[in-house]
Amino acid sequence: MSELPRRTVARTARLAALPLGIAGRAAVGIGKRVGGRSAEAVAAEMQARTADQVFRTLGELKGGAMKFGQALSIFEAGLPEEMAAPYRATLTKLQNAAPPMPVSTVHKVLASELGEQWRSSFADFDDRPTAAASIGQVHRAVWHDGRTVAVKVQYPGAGEALLSDLEQVARAGRLGASWIPGLDIGPILDELRSRMAEELDYRLEATSQQAFADAFAGHEVFAVPQVLAGSAKVIVSEWLDGVPLSKVIASGTQDERDTAARHYAELLLAGPRLAGLLHADPHPGNFLLMPDGRFGVLDFGAVKHLPDGMPAEVPVLLNAALRGDGEGVVAGLRRAGFIKPEIEIEPDSLMAYLDPFLAPAQEDEFEFSRQWLRDLVAHINDPRRPTWSVGLRLNLPPEYLLIHRVWLGGIGVLCQVGGAVPVLDVLEEWLPGFERP
Repeated sequence: MSELPRRTVARTARLAALPLGIAGRAAVGIGKRVGGRSAEAVAAEMQARTADQVFRTLGELKGGAMKFGQALSIFEAGLPEEMAAPYRATLTKLQNAAPPMPVSTVHKVLASELGEQWRSSFADFDDRPTAAASIGQVHRAVWHDGRTVAVKVQYPGAGEALLSDLEQVARAGRLGASWIPGLDIGPILDELRSRMAEELDYRLEATSQQAFADAFAGHEVFAVPQVLAGSAKVIVSEWLDGVPLSKVIASGTQDERDTAARHYAELLLAGPRLAGLLHADPHPGNFLLMPDGRFGVLDFGAVKHLPDGMPAEVPVLLNAALRGDGEGVVAGLRRAGFIKPEIEIEPDSLMAYLDPFLAPAQEDEFEFSRQWLRDLVAHINDPRRPTWSVGLRLNLPPEYLLIHRVWLGGIGVLCQVGGAVPVLDVLEEWLPGFERP
């Protein structure tokens, strides 16, 4: 595929075909059950085939369709195992892979963005992409000064297709209810829409990446590649070697899982504190365990500017919650806009609702797991629980929307990694104002 399909009609047709395919498989499934196969066997086969079609289509379309699939992939840890298992491998593929552009198209973009003599900037350029994602792919090359570099090239037509895709996914993608029951895709789509313009301009991404690189220069834990050159559709930056976090999730040792989980959790707070920026694309394809022990961080297309670090209310609320000060938590949430003036919430009910969320900070070391996340999802969504209605009365202020999405996605990734994290130590080191209980 040479570039993102530009015609909305063609892309819409492929997205719209997804629910039809699912319906067709459901009909075939009924036939197989009538023919004597067990309901469990038929369901497993249908789920596997549905996953393959859904995510293969999203991946091949790239653009907003694939971006949507990537956003979903970090939440699979919260699904019941019997539902998640058929989707896990297919979901993970979307985190760092997509069909590549032809070489001629890559060269055309480089000539347009870096000049007709673009090859003179490189001692060597590998035409085979090392990674391909939603709106661009990465090539390994050698810069003219001998440094190994990563060259990120945006797909032609990405801008035209991206926002249109999200609209089509919002329509045709109502199929989400059929393959991930209970998932509300609305907030995910709204947030993705608000970030698309920024992600399409690689000059903004290069600025954010360099801000991170400057803030973490020489850091013993984190490594961020320096930006060497760039334009609106191309970024050239230093190459980082390491084991992708997706590989740690798939087959890492427990030591690797623990190390990766701790550093991943630290980054969520270290970015705002050191760089005044929150890395806002939490999926595992953006992180590496490097041979020298550092945690490599990639892809800065989505960031939130937090020049003063995390909002001051965050440690205040966390301190009160860990002390069991329900009245203080209610008052703080009201000040921050999480509880609207006309809404009443009993402090004891609120603390009972929040208790499972606080579990990671109530132990010296907490092991994030899929089972814990499933229990948390059940706690939030089960209307039979006495605290269920508390969540319905909480509001999400606009300034916290991206922070909320990143932390929610981050928890999903931590539970995929399955590592033990000394959460209190991390909070004490990286969150100013936090007081260990």
